[in-house]
Amino acid sequence: MSTGKYRKEHNCLNCGQTVEKHYCSNCGQANLELKENFWQFISHSIAHYFHFDNKFFQTLSPLLTKPGQVTLDYLAGKRARYINPVSMYIFVSIVYFIVVPNKLEHKSDAIEIHSSASKDSGKSKVEAIKKTLEDEDIDEDSFIGKSATYVQRKLDLVDFKSLSFADQQKKINALKHTIDSLKTDEYDNLLRSYQKYHIIKQDSTYSSYLLRQQKLNEADRDSWIDRLFKKREITINQKSASGNWSVKEELEHYRPKQYFLLMPLLALFIMWNFRRNHIYYLDHLIFTIHGTTAFFITQIVTVPLRRDLFGTESTFGDLIKWAVTIGIIWYLYKALTVFYQRSRKVTIKKMITLSFLYMMAAFISEWVIERFIYYFA
Repeated sequence: MSTGKYRKEHNCLNCGQTVEKHYCSNCGQANLELKENFWQFISHSIAHYFHFDNKFFQTLSPLLTKPGQVTLDYLAGKRARYINPVSMYIFVSIVYFIVVPNKLEHKSDAIEIHSSASKDSGKSKVEAIKKTLEDEDIDEDSFIGKSATYVQRKLDLVDFKSLSFADQQKKINALKHTIDSLKTDEYDNLLRSYQKYHIIKQDSTYSSYLLRQQKLNEADRDSWIDRLFKKREITINQKSASGNWSVKEELEHYRPKQYFLLMPLLALFIMWNFRRNHIYYLDHLIFTIHGTTAFFITQIVTVPLRRDLFGTESTFGDLIKWAVTIGIIWYLYKALTVFYQRSRKVTIKKMITLSFLYMMAAFISEWVIERFIYYFA
């Protein structure tokens, strides 16, 4: 790993012990000259920090071309030639999350344009449906009439959400008057829906929420933990309403942390799926880390080609996409076959199961991160 010039003296500069060859047998430090040029300093620093020099390429080549073999060698004790799985994953993931993800501002602009367009088209559709229901002479007791009434109330609820707080209160009072005059419970569900969204509108700020809580009986007030979550919810709603922030966008910044949760969870699912192999959980985790690292390396190379060079909608972009998909399927099949030593038929069945388990692990890990962002981040 050393790139400098070795000292002629045989005393270790770090611990003072006698150095027989090039490395101290007591502390492991290389017996190098202190003075070095700029390039020696840079190369030695990189090699020492990442343990790279030739280990990176010794790990990279079999990791990509011999699926599962690096994990078997590592667990068999052949570790001097390979980089530690976690160290390599951290380095590769840093590059991955710099190179691969799309720029959030572009995504945000697209979402904003699509959202505004959807609102405009949705509003026009609501108005058109309303007019149709009002113009048609439909028997209210018929199936069509009841369905039309249901749709009409849903449309009314959509309109109700867009009203101001004062106008919402007027509509609630009018509905209550209708219920009292007709002496019917037909509109009770609609009234409860109105009141629910009216409270949300009322609690637009935390101070207004606390003011409403003070007017309630002590037994009906929220607990301190409910108030804590409500404060966080109101803050997030205010940020989301301003258009400058959303949980989904914030989630993109937490993707690296999500994978640190996803991989142990996926390794647990793999262990359950291959429980007859009687392999320790840590071995499954190392297998998962190596597989994830290989996937990241592939994406680091192919995603910029598709996105920046050829274009995602181009013929070459589609060819790269299909080549990567087929490569991932081949890699997973070979890795499972080599590492778990199962028959072809059993391996294919396990692959199908693992695809569902991966989606489950991804969903769970994303849900946990979203909850963390929503309440604590």
